[in-house]
Amino acid sequence: MNAADTAFMMLASALVMFMTPGLGLFYGGLVRRKNVLSIIMQCFICLGLVSLIWFVYGYSLAFGNDHAGIIGDLSYLFLKGVGLDPGPPADNIPHLLFAAFQLMFAIITPALITGAFAERMRFSSFLIFTTLWVTFVYLPLCHWVWGGGWLGSLGALDFAGGTVIHIASGASALATALVVGRRIGYGREAFHPHNLPLTVLGAAILWFGWFGFNAGSALAADKIAVLAFMNTQLAAGAAAFSWALTEWVYQGKPTTLGAASGAVAGLVAITPAAGFVPVWAGVVIGILAGLVCYLAVLAKSRLGYDDALDVVGIHGVGGFFGAVATGIFCSVAANPGGADGLIFGNVHQFLIQVLGATVSVIYCFVVSYVLLKVVDAFCKLRAEREDEIQGLDLSEHGETGYSL
Repeated sequence: MNAADTAFMMLASALVMFMTPGLGLFYGGLVRRKNVLSIIMQCFICLGLVSLIWFVYGYSLAFGNDHAGIIGDLSYLFLKGVGLDPGPPADNIPHLLFAAFQLMFAIITPALITGAFAERMRFSSFLIFTTLWVTFVYLPLCHWVWGGGWLGSLGALDFAGGTVIHIASGASALATALVVGRRIGYGREAFHPHNLPLTVLGAAILWFGWFGFNAGSALAADKIAVLAFMNTQLAAGAAAFSWALTEWVYQGKPTTLGAASGAVAGLVAITPAAGFVPVWAGVVIGILAGLVCYLAVLAKSRLGYDDALDVVGIHGVGGFFGAVATGIFCSVAANPGGADGLIFGNVHQFLIQVLGATVSVIYCFVVSYVLLKVVDAFCKLRAEREDEIQGLDLSEHGETGYSL
């Protein structure tokens, strides 16, 4: 066991945990003031709910002994056998620390989806859907890519969660937006963010925590962690600038919200590639992510679905683009444990990345859609019309975010 790596991974785990309340602030500023607490609560409660799932059976199904490349077994039920000695897949840190690090990823992924159905889902239905979604969507996909499943065995590269986290949340967000339906007044009245400083603060916390997200995925305080750290900064900065510049050209003014959204888009896109690509590629991925995700968000109004906080356009499209970009720019020279990508003559790796991203989109969308329909049939997903008009802070939680 390496003490320096252990300290580094404890810090990385704490940084990733901090991202979930940061996400709550990011989303909280974007909704109307009557729903600020409801969206923060949905993010925050994931810290409790998903932790319990992870302890009981989640870690075991994600990282237990492989069954047909699809799912893990129950050998780690209640974290049995996950101790303080090093264990697979990391032989330099305690097995329990690896489980803790992966738990933070499992927590933030369903929290990301909340932005798609913000301001209109009942809290009780949210808890049931999240439990089912983690069980039937996140855990199998995590096992496919990172736990010894078929996508990882095929050679699909996902350094820190472009597929497992962002494609999963983005595709599922599209399903929730379609099933839950549009907010009352959508398309007829404007839905403006009520507190942009809060959103920028949340974006800054996300950016800060993302260094643990990406650099920590090296599982050691080594050269690959440094590469991932720098790529994270470069891609986020490039995407923030790219989004703002594109917005300036297209709409005549660059906005603070656009710069914050662009930074998040760059962070999403570099996530699968962070430890596999050279730093110049990190800049290219960031610039393209700002442009691609901005256009994806613009397309939402034409397609007609109400993804309230642009989870599909930023996390879904950004995650898919990042997974494919990994297959273009990855390099053995940057990371000997990776592979060469398309521009280095390896078409096969590019095709694997496209296949993995496409299959993940289909699986997450279809299963999420079915789960939503099941939950809606038994306990109704959407808040009553009067409750939605009043705001979910009061109707669901009996409190308000502001006293003035």
